Amino acid sequence: MPILREFNTGSVRPWHKPQPDTHATLTFPRPLAAPSRIAHGFRQLDIGCNANIRARSMVQQITESHVDCHISTWADTTLYGGIDHVLALAPEDQDLLTGEHMLNLLPTRTIPFPSPPNVVVFFNLIALDKHHNWRLKTTATSIDANGFTLNIETWADTILYVAQACWIAYPADRKQIFSRSVNTTEVRHWSQPRLEQSKKIMFDSVTFSKDPSVFVALNSIDIGHTANLRINAYVDGVSRTGLVWHIDAWADTILYSAGASIIAFN
Repeated sequence: MPILREFNTGSVRPWHKPQPDTHATLTFPRPLAAPSRIAHGFRQLDIGCNANIRARSMVQQITESHVDCHISTWADTTLYGGIDHVLALAPEDQDLLTGEHMLNLLPTRTIPFPSPPNVVVFFNLIALDKHHNWRLKTTATSIDANGFTLNIETWADTILYVAQACWIAYPADRKQIFSRSVNTTEVRHWSQPRLEQSKKIMFDSVTFSKDPSVFVALNSIDIGHTANLRINAYVDGVSRTGLVWHIDAWADTILYSAGASIIAFN
């Protein structure tokens, strides 16, 4: 079974003391038989608008018992804080595949499955120009038994310098795992920005033996560039039958829309 861990820069330093790189060692609750494969993505970001938006999630020193997680920036960007969700895939989880790809290295095929899998995608690196609204999304399309197409795109006058998306693919009939992409546009129109939005969702036909662990990571943003980029995706009210997702901003951030990928599992 996968292991879910979370890294919050606030556990290392306060938000008002930004630094280019913040990192910590995440220990697994049980040792694995071998170093795990790691999927990781942003769940929360707080970045100043005085420079280009630059944020990177990175994992290093992967062992059977722990992984080092970094949330960093570069050049003149001010990174106040961030939260990563980190999913360690155990060696026995051979039917769960993961990878990550830069904007200019997008794949159209991966390792084949017996039938079309479910594919979940989310961001772990972004770099956007400060002079235009920050619009970015990633999706998986053309999914079949041999692979899928990973898309990273923007729209309108946004200037995207680079982005990296991480993906997780698993058999559609795998027991005790549920995934879905959610978006604030399920609650209100993008042209009516507000700071907080939430919605209850059910796990449909997926049955869990206990309250599941839930991985959450951002897969799209549409945020005004005149205030800091502040975005937080999370869940609560988790039970064996469903959960409530939240996608929020705070202070003077203008959140037109945002989306997140959710994976619940036992």
